Amino acid sequence: MRYLKLLAAFTSIVFVIAGCKHQDKIKMLSDADVLHNNENQLTTVIIYDVFTPPVAARIYGYTALASYEAMRYADPKYNSIVSQLKWFGTPPAPEKGKQYNFALAATKAFFTVAHKITFSVDTLKKYEDKVYAMYKDNLDDSTFARSVAFGEQIGKFVVKRSMTDNYPQTRGKPKYLGDNGPGRWRPTPPDYMDGVEFCWGEIKSFALDTSSQFSPPPPPPYSEDKNSAYVKQYTDVYNTNKNLTKEQIEIAKFWDDNPFVIQHNGHLMFADKKITPGGHWIGITEIACRKTHADGIKTAQAYALTSIALYDAFICCWEVKYKYSYARPVTNINEKIDHTWLPLLQTPPFPEYTAGHSTISAASAVMLTHLFGDNFDFQDTSDLRYIGMQRHFKSFDLAAQETAMSRYYGGIHYLNSSLLGAKQGREMAEFIWNKLKLTN
Repeated sequence: MRYLKLLAAFTSIVFVIAGCKHQDKIKMLSDADVLHNNENQLTTVIIYDVFTPPVAARIYGYTALASYEAMRYADPKYNSIVSQLKWFGTPPAPEKGKQYNFALAATKAFFTVAHKITFSVDTLKKYEDKVYAMYKDNLDDSTFARSVAFGEQIGKFVVKRSMTDNYPQTRGKPKYLGDNGPGRWRPTPPDYMDGVEFCWGEIKSFALDTSSQFSPPPPPPYSEDKNSAYVKQYTDVYNTNKNLTKEQIEIAKFWDDNPFVIQHNGHLMFADKKITPGGHWIGITEIACRKTHADGIKTAQAYALTSIALYDAFICCWEVKYKYSYARPVTNINEKIDHTWLPLLQTPPFPEYTAGHSTISAASAVMLTHLFGDNFDFQDTSDLRYIGMQRHFKSFDLAAQETAMSRYYGGIHYLNSSLLGAKQGREMAEFIWNKLKLTN
């Protein structure tokens, strides 16, 4: 009998210990850390699914806006952004007097949108389940369920706008192969791919009135006169590309961000996995937020505003690209100077004028400068895990200026196209910033 009593006591102790171990909660991450992790997971999927730069910007845009519209309720001074943009309407609001975790709601909103506009949903779902498990272990059941339901409401609201932005309506359009007219764009070596997203200028912008609102002047007209601006611009690219310094080569490669690069080794072909131009600036946004210890709302706002700039900048730039269908440097140089020449960087498959990376970088830099200040010193490690490179900058604007020059050093853009693209990006971003009322 005494043995049975001791056994029962021992068993009770074991169950108590086991119960205590079971009750150990998953460590709760900060709101900002959760939002950063969400963005990083999305970037991984964008790279894996090889989305084009404009489409990637669209994915960043809608997901970031959904996340912000849920997260902003953590502080009543923050205004809705989508209600100030075009064709969204008034977003859902949480129930008054009820308890919510708005970072959880923001996560649910973010991935509700991501599921609808990406491919690798299973990858996202595995990550999400871990995040939801953390919240479920740290929140009461009603708060958890209420937060998830609100996030899903916001996500579905944002998805509704994405279904009418002309993206679904432009799928399945015929391929764009350009033409053989003088100075006109046509597929470029080494893979001669058709033009990417030639209808992107028709996508509905978030904040701008029209895609042509900040259009630059026409590029130099085609000419065979050796003293013309047209001939001088491709001759300049050719001569510069043959005499690049070590620093210029590093700059070009650092800002390449080309998800289309195909490597050739005999009969073998393989693709390099890289972040898109937009993904690079999403990475810089994370760096700025972490350096300033931005809280969850400021972090969500920074991602949203940078993403708006990216989205609208790509639309504006692509409208110009296919309006002029301007030939790339490699086309002119191969035909007029050196038929074996290839640029340092692989030429992306779309027209030359203006430079897309210049445009979106300048736009992003304007937003980040307004949010975090000028002379913001940072180490750009956005691309470190992909290409093993990092660079230091003393401001967002200087980083954007270097981006513009990188396209020229890389031999894929004329200097004029890079500089005018940057000007367009700055002007449109300032317009957007001045249009939005961010706080009460």
